[in-house]
Amino acid sequence: MNKKPRRFLILHNSQDERSEAVAQEISVCLRTLHGMTSECITSSEAEDGLPLDNVDFLVAVGGDGNMLRVGRLGGRCGCPVLGVNLGRVGFLPQAELDDWPDAIARIVSGDFWLEERIMVYAEHWREGVCLSGHHSLNEVVVTRGALARPVHLEAWIDSSKLTTYTADGLIVSTPTGSTAYALAAGGPILPPDLRNLIMIPIAPHLSIDRAIVLAEGTKIDLTVYTDHEAILSSDGQIEIKLQDGDSVKVSASDLNVSFVRLQDRSYFYRNLTARLVFK
Repeated sequence: MNKKPRRFLILHNSQDERSEAVAQEISVCLRTLHGMTSECITSSEAEDGLPLDNVDFLVAVGGDGNMLRVGRLGGRCGCPVLGVNLGRVGFLPQAELDDWPDAIARIVSGDFWLEERIMVYAEHWREGVCLSGHHSLNEVVVTRGALARPVHLEAWIDSSKLTTYTADGLIVSTPTGSTAYALAAGGPILPPDLRNLIMIPIAPHLSIDRAIVLAEGTKIDLTVYTDHEAILSSDGQIEIKLQDGDSVKVSASDLNVSFVRLQDRSYFYRNLTARLVFK
């Protein structure tokens, strides 16, 4: 039995009216039926720096994209995250649209367990200066820009050179992201509670074409060589333009996200083919 939460923040997608309507319903239910403190905001408002000090539980209403945003927020403030799925695939949310009242009732009674997931952190460096840092739940990607021309990525693992990839890009994924872009690029599926990173080249040419599974403490250094635009992407939601000679330093994040789970602990394998195969 977990500690019963009291203060909820319901986060919805600003571009989805249905998401906002469901979020308001959940908030009203928490206040009137369960006597909780609850507030609704958009996930983008929270990402812009809204203080999360007076919150001990986050509810993300939407699809996997909104779960990624709220998951990063949960990692930042140390709050568990429940996902209510309004999307198509729904790998990350726990409750479906029709099930949220039962899910909320179980949560306010403490009848749930927490699944801790690793995140990945990437820094953008230019001429010895760190320009930005980004925590991601799914993956970080260094890739070509709009032109259909490969980039050259010199990859070092723990200060030892691995290879120089000639490819459309390189994905560094968490186990959470192993069912997302990494899977589409031919990577393995890892259980979400593993604490590993996966490095997967995208359309490599005369380069290593296999995914590499790395230990949690591994440090990855990537140097970009290109005569056209390259991009650093975080969870497919943040994009940073890279120049020739820029480097990206990647490692496991010092933040973790805790997802609320109501199913038994073998749920991941049971749901795997149901999520991957569309009727």
